[in-house]
Amino acid sequence: MNRKLSLNELERMSLEDYQKEEKLPIRVILENVRSLSNVGSVFRTCDAFKVDRLILTGITGKPPHREIQRTALGAAESVSWAHVDALDESITEAKAEGYSVYAIEQSTDSIPLHELTFSGKGLCLIFGNEVDGVSQDTIDKCDGVVEIPQSGTKHSLNVSVAAGAVLWEVYKSFL
Repeated sequence: MNRKLSLNELERMSLEDYQKEEKLPIRVILENVRSLSNVGSVFRTCDAFKVDRLILTGITGKPPHREIQRTALGAAESVSWAHVDALDESITEAKAEGYSVYAIEQSTDSIPLHELTFSGKGLCLIFGNEVDGVSQDTIDKCDGVVEIPQSGTKHSLNVSVAAGAVLWEVYKSFL
């Protein structure tokens, strides 16, 4: 019989142990994400895939906020994060530290997600807001653009769903 595991049987580490655990060289930047529920979901996804740092930029909401906490389920405490007004500094810093920087967007020269390779210290992924995606100004500062292949009638995925798909694909390269 295939029995669902209880939360205790999952044997997840404590918040204190997780904070001490070495994280993967992955940074996530949210550019002007409006939905606080999406922000909370991205926090939770970053926790699941041991993302080193989550950077919230522009109008992106930040903890503590009830809407973020509701979907983050405590991940705002486990994930290292910062809020900055200007995205440019975060991109410059990531590049100076040896990270490859990619926007998650659709563009004329985008790389399909399953073909993404990177070298250097790590990977910095930028996700845009729910209406306009990643801005062209930001794309111009990136090393490239990664696109999630889609076959349906819609042009995009919800930003938190996109973050989950991309981070899972990247996480697999570290397994």
